[in-house]
Amino acid sequence: MDITITLSTEQQSSFETIERTRKHLFFTGRAGTGKSVLLRYVREHTQKRVVVVAPTGIAALNVQGQTIHKFFKLPPKLYTPGSLKPNSSLSIILRNTDLLIIDEVSMLRADLLDAIDERCREACRNNVPFGGIQLVMFGDLFQLPPVVEEGLMEYFTDVHGGYFFFHAQVWKKTTFTIHELTQMFRQTDQEFRDILNAIRDGSVTEAQLAQLNERSNYPIPEEGVVTLAATNALVTEINQKRLDQLDGEMFQYEAKIEGEMKKTSFPTEPFLQLKKGAQVVLLKNDSHGRWVNGTVGIVAELAKDQIWVRVGNFVYTIEKETWEEIVYEYDFATRKVEMHVVSSFTQFPVRLAWCGTIHKSQGNTYDGVCIDLSSDTFAPGQFYVAASRCRTLDGLYFPHPVKRSHIITDSTVQAFMAGKESLCMEEEEEEAL
Repeated sequence: MDITITLSTEQQSSFETIERTRKHLFFTGRAGTGKSVLLRYVREHTQKRVVVVAPTGIAALNVQGQTIHKFFKLPPKLYTPGSLKPNSSLSIILRNTDLLIIDEVSMLRADLLDAIDERCREACRNNVPFGGIQLVMFGDLFQLPPVVEEGLMEYFTDVHGGYFFFHAQVWKKTTFTIHELTQMFRQTDQEFRDILNAIRDGSVTEAQLAQLNERSNYPIPEEGVVTLAATNALVTEINQKRLDQLDGEMFQYEAKIEGEMKKTSFPTEPFLQLKKGAQVVLLKNDSHGRWVNGTVGIVAELAKDQIWVRVGNFVYTIEKETWEEIVYEYDFATRKVEMHVVSSFTQFPVRLAWCGTIHKSQGNTYDGVCIDLSSDTFAPGQFYVAASRCRTLDGLYFPHPVKRSHIITDSTVQAFMAGKESLCMEEEEEEAL
């Protein structure tokens, strides 16, 4: 059970725009501005018939949706116009959908948005964009970009002019209203906010870089700090090494997996190995508000079928949780689109947290973050995602100095967002008149 959601004035206004209009909308904003909270609220409270999808399995599980490929019956290859075979069951669902929500659209490739458009137009027998279904997207383009296979970059450049969702053909034919959420919830210190904003748009000054590097002079605490790294291999190596260093008995907990869920979608290990004293991150919100998804704790005790985790000065019993993968089906009797669980993953909602990937940290909040800069594989947005997971500048640690080369921003995104800001200013002036 999730914590009851209370919207800010800005979020409430955004919800009413979604609910009272049929506009195509793109909600963006810096990390920590409540995009995920707004999405969950819409999903739970809208009176519209809604479908929620996301580009990756983890992102889909987090919003109780489906992956774009699975829902839209898309083959795992490049989409080209007219290449999709009609799917009658999907068409029935789409004809009974009022609102389509896409989360984490920074990772949505241009061809996939066009594929979604083709599916919707075909299903609704309507040649307007998305067949007349309202599309609402959530995400921050300055965070993680789409994955483009080797050899396809030239194709996207030549055919689309780029690979982001705003390079899709349907984007160029559709009027989207862009809303940038501005109220920060994760960070409260204005100086740290300014640094994060500069990392986000690539405008970091020498003074701000020096402020970041001051954090490389501080020793990294043994507890309460999550190291974020760019590669899975490094994360596995660090976690296993730290676990092996602990004395005491090793306990292993096997997940109960029903149906066919891809391993890449598993929220934690199917065979979870823990020792007393292990640092872990909690992966579900507590219904009583004692912890949230992303809270870091220490394993206090272990038993065959039970674990206890210390968070701050309190030790809590952690119960197993279930993550469900759903599909949408149309019920002819009720004339409604129903959600059905097709697979589930039940396990203690914890993961070893001495180290984690930057990619999987997206959306989480930590009190202490150490960013591993030993890898040269940083992609656009990665440093920003990692740094913005932390609540405070004093909670950031760097074992190696931060270089300007670590802070990468895609110039295409910068240009698009600059154009978006100009468009929003024009819209505000027209509304004032």
